[in-house]
Amino acid sequence: MKKNKIISAIAAFAACVQLTACGAAQTTRTSATEAARTEASTAAEQTTTTQTEAAPAETTATETTAAETTAAAAKEEVPAASDEAPVSMETNRADTSNYKLTQVTVMSRHNIRAPLVSNGAANVIATPHEWFAWTANASELSLRGGVLETEMGQYFRKWLEAEELIPENYLPEEGEVRFYANSKQRTIATAQYFSGGFLPSANVTIEHYGDFGSMQPTFDPAIDFCTDAYAAAVQAQFEEYGGASVAAELADNYKLLADVVDYTESEGYLSGELTDFVTDDTTILPTEGKELTIGGTLKTASSVSDALVLQYYEEPDPVKAAFGKTLTQAQWEQIAAITTKYGMVRHGLPLVAVNAANPLLKEIRSEFTNDARKFTFLCGHDANIINILTAMEAEDYQLPYTLEKKTPIGVKLVFEKWEDADGKEFAAVELIYQSTEQLRAASFLTLDTPPAIYSLSFEGIEKNADGLYTYDDIVGRLDKAISAYDDMVAEYGDRLDDAA
Repeated sequence: MKKNKIISAIAAFAACVQLTACGAAQTTRTSATEAARTEASTAAEQTTTTQTEAAPAETTATETTAAETTAAAAKEEVPAASDEAPVSMETNRADTSNYKLTQVTVMSRHNIRAPLVSNGAANVIATPHEWFAWTANASELSLRGGVLETEMGQYFRKWLEAEELIPENYLPEEGEVRFYANSKQRTIATAQYFSGGFLPSANVTIEHYGDFGSMQPTFDPAIDFCTDAYAAAVQAQFEEYGGASVAAELADNYKLLADVVDYTESEGYLSGELTDFVTDDTTILPTEGKELTIGGTLKTASSVSDALVLQYYEEPDPVKAAFGKTLTQAQWEQIAAITTKYGMVRHGLPLVAVNAANPLLKEIRSEFTNDARKFTFLCGHDANIINILTAMEAEDYQLPYTLEKKTPIGVKLVFEKWEDADGKEFAAVELIYQSTEQLRAASFLTLDTPPAIYSLSFEGIEKNADGLYTYDDIVGRLDKAISAYDDMVAEYGDRLDDAA
């Protein structure tokens, strides 16, 4: 009865969003009807599997029309997307069959939101077309985002029940579970929806501090320490990363994005407020108390790319989502790559990451070493996850089954503590996220139809034969990332040069 009530609640949410494919495209194989499969297939027929590497159609504002782009894309040999999410999207997960799960600490990105800003923003004035009618105010969690996060909470509940970390209908004892979110609406709401799916019988308190809508210091990816010497060192790292031409590989991506949104016909372009996309004008400016400032085309294009990808997640008709263009999955990935690049430049420089991630690294370490804690859910932003993984020296990765290859919307950075038969402690660090198909279809997540799961690796430490690190190695890596902040301060001064 409880499960039926939960399913009914999800269906009610989906009805509010008015998704024609939402209820029809559930991936639970035992209950999906043929009509549902047909409708979901129709909605997804223009997409492709995310592992296909297709070249973008050549597009320019003056020589190639949108219709020609559509025709070129249609000629590409690209496999059609499945009408159901894969039964298993696990790519490299550790073999934990001989281990017992004893603790889980989650650092989550919020789920689907409306674009960060609205009137007058680059994404608004960069196209003559009308954007999707967002179901939330600018930057806030959308109705679909709430549905998806509830689904993810239910998956975690079923997973942890199966691993016997928690019982069915779990009512936590004092101190066993903690939910802590940044004070933005989208992060508080994400934690609230997740908790509803994860602990539907419990009264869960979501911790958040400071003024509602503000950046709480623990989750704020701002530069906490800055001197002239530090700023120069950050600039040097930026130059090593490519400097002004850091986005050189995005030339085709920019052309594709401009064609899709009809950029040269937009209010911003015609008025001169927006200029041609170029790949050699990126700038940075480190400032204490602020996130790293990015200037140039990359910032403008990222704003447009972000909004377009969010529209694709929300709009059931993929052609309508692309303003009348027919895009392959590979082309959607090209568009998403712009925002991914922006995030990595802004938050992935090592000196910036060590600086900005320090409070959150301490929070994660405190939770992951708290023996009384069974489960922790921290909710922040993609910037937080980029900061953390860069500071922890994670090996480079490209996530499958998703447009966003580093920090997909709603992704969970999961720290797991495992114990073998001899009582020795081990750890896994994974990214758990909904695939593009699951986001668009609002699919039920179960142990048979799970989200995508990707096991991370770290430089300089080795996994055992089962794919697990020792627990001490992961805690030690957290300690190293935390102490790197003190090393940075010692090397680059004590702010005296700023006071001069």
